[in-house]
Amino acid sequence: MVSLTIGGVLAIMKPVESRKALDNVSWATIVLVGGMVTYIEVLQAAGTVDWISDKMSSMGAPMIGLLLLCYLSGVVSALASSIATIGIAITMAAPFLVNGDLPVAGAAAAIAVAATVVDVSPFSTNGAMVLANVDAEHRDKFFRQMLVYSGVVVAVGPLAAWLMVLLPF
Repeated sequence: MVSLTIGGVLAIMKPVESRKALDNVSWATIVLVGGMVTYIEVLQAAGTVDWISDKMSSMGAPMIGLLLLCYLSGVVSALASSIATIGIAITMAAPFLVNGDLPVAGAAAAIAVAATVVDVSPFSTNGAMVLANVDAEHRDKFFRQMLVYSGVVVAVGPLAAWLMVLLPF
């Protein structure tokens, strides 16, 4: 609210400069990030997070469950906020962690790495901000490059994070 008030005051005081600044705002990025945050909230409110957690704990194979959770974290984080994804994923891992089936620090680290290594995605919060700052004439090409690179990272990153936990076992 404070930032909107300050923005309004600045727009009134310097209307020409404010218009130039607004022309440079990447509104698509703002809508994308806002939409993904809303989507994560809807998933939580609908009980999807609890349902996935229950299904994973009923598998009986904690390391496989952690691998799936790492990939889930990577894919969701490629489209949303890493911090929110980490919080949700660790909540989903709670049944394994409480039972002592997985090392808490290792599982938390694997989830955190899997969720943050994919921040190069143009759909993630960080990737969208990077893309928003690319010159308009290069943005489409850069978007495609980011998309290909993030696809590779989403495929490999969660597996590498999971191996960090598996190898010490």
